Amino acid sequence: MAKQAEAERERRARVINAEGEFQASQRLSEAAQNIARNPIALQLRYLQTLAEVATENNSTTVFPVPIDLFRHYFLPPASGDAPSR
Repeated sequence: MAKQAEAERERRARVINAEGEFQASQRLSEAAQNIARNPIALQLRYLQTLAEVATENNSTTVFPVPIDLFRHYFLPPASGDAPSR
């Protein structure tokens, strides 16, 4: 009887774990769809993660910055484009 109760507890634990994994996968799918619709969301999430790392660790954090962010400042304007500075 004890083995049967233990097996039942283990079964319930597996079901609960599987349900949690399923819900997590749904949330990740929804997050991916949001990022696909709003690409800037990925950049904001990246910056939020950097801010969290900076507050948790009392150290210097070096991170790569996509050069695309600075292209506007380094490249000459294309012909016909008015300067926006």
